[in-house]
Amino acid sequence: MTNSPEFPKTVHLAVYDTLADWETGHATAWLARAGYTVRTVGAAADKPVTTIAGIRILPDLSLDALDPADSALLILPGAEKYDEGDELAPFTAKAAAFLDAGVPVAAICGATAGLARACLLDDRPHTSAASFYLAATGYAGAERYVEADAVTGGDVITAGPTEPVAFAREIFARLGAYEGKRDAWFRLFHDSDPAAFAELNG
Repeated sequence: MTNSPEFPKTVHLAVYDTLADWETGHATAWLARAGYTVRTVGAAADKPVTTIAGIRILPDLSLDALDPADSALLILPGAEKYDEGDELAPFTAKAAAFLDAGVPVAAICGATAGLARACLLDDRPHTSAASFYLAATGYAGAERYVEADAVTGGDVITAGPTEPVAFAREIFARLGAYEGKRDAWFRLFHDSDPAAFAELNG
């Protein structure tokens, strides 16, 4: 996918208040190093959001201006607001539009609950922070829950909040990034394997 001209080389990162800063940094930084442009998407382009760390981000574009045809992937970070009401429902609705268009979506932590509430995990393998966390949403996909660091189920990638490295690895695999290097990359950043550094940079 990465080397094919018919696919865009832009990845879109959803941003909203209470975004969990640590969950997507590996994915976005290394996708940028692989030649992707990472653009942030907020509810409104002129309204800054504040992450859990207190970092303010001014989105590059608004959610309603985001067209799946212009994107290789939509990344949905976790956020406390996923468990506080339906304020972030427009982001899961956009995820549904991406999937309808055949463009992959990657969701981690609280964002997996957003996908579950939107019935987007009912028919595909997935994971999250814990099975009971998603079960609390009342979704119909509990039988497809997988106890794993990160799971790719067709066009949907899911992970729990403690697995940003595994989450990134699944994203790279789905986009075809770092072919032949993903195992070394994972061992370096997940296992602190010094031998992997030479493999990654060899």
